[in-house]
Amino acid sequence: MERYSDWKSLPKSARGASVAMGNFDGLHLGHQSVIDQARGRGTPLGVISFEPHPREFFAARAGKTIAPFRLMNPEARANRLAKLGVDFLYELPFNAELADQTAEAFARDVLAQGLGVSHVAVGGDFRFGKGREGDTAMLLDLGQRYGFDVTIAPLLHVDGVEASSTAIRTALAEGRPRDAAAMLGHLHRIEGAVLHGEKRGRELGYPTANMSVAGLHLPKLGVYAVKIDVLSGPHQGTYHGAASLGVRPMFGENTPNLETYIFDFKGDLYGEHVSVALVDYLRPEMKFDSLEALVAQMALDCDRARAAL
Repeated sequence: MERYSDWKSLPKSARGASVAMGNFDGLHLGHQSVIDQARGRGTPLGVISFEPHPREFFAARAGKTIAPFRLMNPEARANRLAKLGVDFLYELPFNAELADQTAEAFARDVLAQGLGVSHVAVGGDFRFGKGREGDTAMLLDLGQRYGFDVTIAPLLHVDGVEASSTAIRTALAEGRPRDAAAMLGHLHRIEGAVLHGEKRGRELGYPTANMSVAGLHLPKLGVYAVKIDVLSGPHQGTYHGAASLGVRPMFGENTPNLETYIFDFKGDLYGEHVSVALVDYLRPEMKFDSLEALVAQMALDCDRARAAL
């Protein structure tokens, strides 16, 4: 998959795609249905998304601080889109220029002239243009005016619940990763580089791969059964393990992070790119009376994780 951010000077080979357009945070089943509407039209398949997320841009412009809400960082989204068979990812820079464009200017200058799209698919609740003035009816009209087809994908429901990023965040915050996965169509993953930590896990006999969760919506803090994909380096492959998501209450106040113990693994993962999928929530974070009690609980956690996996 090829990634582009400069819509004003695309190579000819990257123009003319049939595209799905939206923020696509989480790439849940509803998002996938939009992408499927753009698929199989005799042209390359593209996705238009925005970086940073418009909600982050408008909060910063207003001088406001908002709680992290994203289900995916840009790399995780790109990796998932590549698995879905997308040819081109257009990550449009959401800046003042784009935010202040009228709906018509966006359709004319970005979609028609900049990207040269042949077809655009969006969800039924899609809005665009300054002040969110544009809706799906306006997009259909602008498509006729500027030479691209438009398809509107209906909202998708799973077990009577609309598949939405909001519903998925709720499921994760309540420690229901399988319910989140049912709406996502895949396990929820946290991706990033393995960072150097304080090596406590190694000293306790459970060395962990430590990852930042900065900027991401936090699932319920606690211990999870997980699947791990090592995406770079000599240890690439898929593994099972147990992970602790939280602030490590045994060791004072700490910034939340993800610490993953990989079963039956020996090797150095520092700096490598890793994707950790949350499979089952096992227990909340706890503060123990001693390190011995902590280690005993970690052994039980690993047994439960092995059984769940």
